[in-house]
Amino acid sequence: MKIFPAIDLFEKKAVRLLKGDYNQMTVYNDNPAAVAEGFRECGAQYIHMVDLEGAKNGTTPNFEIVEQVARTSGLKVEIGGGIRSEEIIKKYLDAGVMRVILGTAAFCDEKFLCDMIDKYGEKIAIGVDVKKGMVAIKGWTQTSGTSGFEFCKKLQKIGVKTVICTDISKDGAMKGTNIELYKEMSEKFDMDIIASGGVSTIEDVKALRAMDIYGAILGRSIYIGGIDLKEAVEVSK
Repeated sequence: MKIFPAIDLFEKKAVRLLKGDYNQMTVYNDNPAAVAEGFRECGAQYIHMVDLEGAKNGTTPNFEIVEQVARTSGLKVEIGGGIRSEEIIKKYLDAGVMRVILGTAAFCDEKFLCDMIDKYGEKIAIGVDVKKGMVAIKGWTQTSGTSGFEFCKKLQKIGVKTVICTDISKDGAMKGTNIELYKEMSEKFDMDIIASGGVSTIEDVKALRAMDIYGAILGRSIYIGGIDLKEAVEVSK
């Protein structure tokens, strides 16, 4: 299982939200590149980054930070947040990013999604963010009438390789992840599933590893000491 320590970006700082609420934001570090270097020193090979400002308005205000991490950290970067055009996809890939994550654009524009999967293949991942089982979009500020499982069925038919599923109710709450959700997803779908949201303890990491899920994103837990990143990397092997 692959471990993806996370950096959420807001005004060029490393922050975390509680349950996707922009009014409950904690700033952890003014230097995200230094945070990424710390991840690498703990043995991480991957990093999950989200431009929170971009997620709301479809722009790339933190692009320079992402490019710096992609080019200098030695980590394989996946980036999401506001990626709603091929221009932005290409901009990130040209900057050295391993793969980009489509969320709102993938849900709202099926033709765009199909075109990008056809053109960029495994360099595109889809973020399936769920709130009470339903897909949330636009930086988690809106909830659709489509279930996460229904959306994933469509993604698999289209040929999507990687899905990052976040249970918003668990995100940043430090109360454990939704093991049942990820178990069901891994059994139902033939895609690489990355678990996100509420991975709070090393036991959560071990439980996800035991079900042979593709990856897990660690956020608040590694910032406040709930999980030792070095240990998480070791137990995930």
